[in-house]
Amino acid sequence: MRSSPGFTLSLRRLLILLSGIGLLPLALLGLWSVHTSSQYQQREQDRAMLDVARALSSAVDAELDGSIATLASLARAPAIGAGDVAAFYDIARDQVKAQPEWLAIILTDAAGNILFRTTDPFGAPKGRITDPESLRQLLAVQRPLVGRVARGQRGRVAFPVRVPIRDEAGRLYALTAVIKPDRILAVVKRQQAPAGSIISVIDAFGAIVARSKDQDTRVTTAPGPRLAQLMREKGPEGAGDTVNLEGQRMSSAFTRVSRHGWTVAVSVPKAAIGAASLKGITLYGWGLAASLLACIGIASLLASRIARSFANLERGAAALGAGKPVGVPGSRIREVALMGQALDAAARQHAAHEDERSRLLASLEEALAASRDASRVKDEFLAVLGHELRNPLSPIVASLDLMDLRADGASVRERTIMRRQVNHLKRLVDDLLDVSRITSGKMQLELRPLNLAEVVRHAVTSRPGQPVALTAPGALWVEGDESRLVQVLNNLLSNAERFGDGATEVTLRAADAWAQLEVRDRGIGMAPELLARVFEPFYQAPQQVARVTGGLGLGLAIVRKIVELHGGRVSAHSDGPGTGSRFLVELPLAQAQAPLPLAATVQPSTARRVLLVDDNVDAAATTARILEQFGHEVDVAHSGAAALAACARMEPDVAVLDIGLPDMDGYTLAAAIRATGLAPRLVALTGYGQQSDIQRARDAGFDAHLTKPASLDALERAISGTVEAAS
Repeated sequence: MRSSPGFTLSLRRLLILLSGIGLLPLALLGLWSVHTSSQYQQREQDRAMLDVARALSSAVDAELDGSIATLASLARAPAIGAGDVAAFYDIARDQVKAQPEWLAIILTDAAGNILFRTTDPFGAPKGRITDPESLRQLLAVQRPLVGRVARGQRGRVAFPVRVPIRDEAGRLYALTAVIKPDRILAVVKRQQAPAGSIISVIDAFGAIVARSKDQDTRVTTAPGPRLAQLMREKGPEGAGDTVNLEGQRMSSAFTRVSRHGWTVAVSVPKAAIGAASLKGITLYGWGLAASLLACIGIASLLASRIARSFANLERGAAALGAGKPVGVPGSRIREVALMGQALDAAARQHAAHEDERSRLLASLEEALAASRDASRVKDEFLAVLGHELRNPLSPIVASLDLMDLRADGASVRERTIMRRQVNHLKRLVDDLLDVSRITSGKMQLELRPLNLAEVVRHAVTSRPGQPVALTAPGALWVEGDESRLVQVLNNLLSNAERFGDGATEVTLRAADAWAQLEVRDRGIGMAPELLARVFEPFYQAPQQVARVTGGLGLGLAIVRKIVELHGGRVSAHSDGPGTGSRFLVELPLAQAQAPLPLAATVQPSTARRVLLVDDNVDAAATTARILEQFGHEVDVAHSGAAALAACARMEPDVAVLDIGLPDMDGYTLAAAIRATGLAPRLVALTGYGQQSDIQRARDAGFDAHLTKPASLDALERAISGTVEAAS
């Protein structure tokens, strides 16, 4: 069966998909190129911003160095060298007037006490130092330094530049110039920075000294957290993404290579950096979309042409399947043209094959008809064979039964031999008919809860011949057909008797969910090649010409089929020739059932008037004598007409009818007896014993059906009314 293809695509969509897949590497390469270009531009932008920051840092250092140099020059005044602080005050005040961005000059002693501030008169109260930390640092290291930008006592923002001084007596002083941030802001504004950029100058203590945007509100405050984090992570200088104090995403570069520990940061809005990249991506996207549309158009045109060619091939294939002439138009697609030619060739071959097939079908129909006729003839032959073989067996068995009833002690040995051989012949006939049922699928079972242990014990103890060693539990229940399971055991025991040495062991046990019946002998055993085929019908081990063991090779094949119909399994085991054989039958266990009532022992019933109808004179005579031994009044007829006359004469209680009569069959005779108004019990005693024969007897109104040769118990039960039509 052809499997489902699952998800499918039209040719047009497939070609469009292939076009898209073909453009995908180009698109990825383009995006990678744009991305690489964007990264390059970002690096170039970062480098440019870093160059600006470095230049600004140098300019700021120059401004600070200039202030330090001015202070250092002032510190060399003779007045301070002579320790004349008042005279030095006048000199310092004149210096402040000469520096517009200087707010004041402050002189302190080595203890940090203010000696004068130029914004106050000499000798006025001195006040406090705004940035004492940088003053203590100066007095400790005695080198020029720049302090923290801060808002002073009068509310003005400034930062200190300090230099150490020693007079001729060796006394240490600190000379400080208080400078407004405007001086640094002027340096920032002189720098030609990118449009929209923000430049920040930050002192060594992390406070903003100058900022190109919002100077008045941002001075002395800390930079944005992202910029502060970037400066902590990158070391002396670096670049990265930040967010400014206004909340705008920026790309920033900074340097902290200033001699005074100050930092210069340059930030540019991200949009300004990405504009060129976005434009490039946009242009590339439009170009890619145009290419994709062109590919879709071309793919659609190609798909239409290919689809038309495929449609022509499809119509040609449909015509080929319908047995019509195939005509596929030419195509410029080479593969399609070759396929069209192949369809034409296939059409010619198909026509030739159809002709040949028609001839073969005609021959096959004739062969099937012949086979059906042969099968029907075979079934009829087997039915007639069973009837014809059982008919002579019936008087023989009846004669043996009469001899047994007479208890003639002188002929016990001969009767035993005859009984054994008759049973053997009856088994051969039953096996042959059972194989016919198996091959035609007509073997049926009547399953019911069954105590297999009881069945096995009864079969073993009632079997004539050599004794069998039996090991079985008290009860072991299965779902089975009792008669068929007895047949299985009898066939296995018969096989053990024929090929064993007289010591046969039967073991019944439960294993897991299975009932296991094992039959073991100590006989000739089996070779591996025989084990592989032992259950095949008609297969037998090589034997001597005398065929001492006998048999048709059907018993084990029947055993396997019956066991399989019970849902079980059977296997054969042997360690080789001379080691004996073991057959293991396994049947599924069933729930235990309440014990069935014991069948009453068959005893001769109340004397009845019995009409016995059989065209076999010997069978009729012997059976009549047996019935008379049971105390019945018996009248014998050998044809249907004679039987009807006897019915009118004696009005029988029971009529035992053979089916195969010379003038009418037993079914017709049964109907004729019923038509007379008499109501005797009707028993069919016939050589036809298949299931269909039993059912036909039931349909014809028979009360019981017996297969020749019938046992004494079965015959007496049928007459007494304890055996039904299906028996």
